[in-house]
Amino acid sequence: MKKKVESFEDLDVYRLAENLGDRIWDIVSSWPNFAQNSLGYQLVKSADSIGANIAEGFGRFHFAENRQFVRISRGSLYETRHWLRRAYKRNLLKEAEVRELRELLDELAPRLNAYIRSIGRDRKQMAND
Repeated sequence: MKKKVESFEDLDVYRLAENLGDRIWDIVSSWPNFAQNSLGYQLVKSADSIGANIAEGFGRFHFAENRQFVRISRGSLYETRHWLRRAYKRNLLKEAEVRELRELLDELAPRLNAYIRSIGRDRKQMAND
């Protein structure tokens, strides 16, 4: 039997997004002020938006709203990739950081897609029973 998810904090996809945001925060915190206040601000904001939209969608009344917020989350993931490319191009990221963040993003993207597909599925199955 499938475990019922009681809170967005129970979702693996949310915890992965949270880890990504925290790791990016740690990295950006070590940058010089100008980089933090320009590119760093945008990068942290987009990364944190991934988890924030998963959480907000989870709290919505209807599964279609939840799905829409997770789609926004997916957009924030792509925005995060953009800012990471800019940070790499501007020599703000070390090779090891790039590899680590790429691995997190490569794991998170398909999980977000799977989560989007799963939202409302249980309700549809109950209607067919």
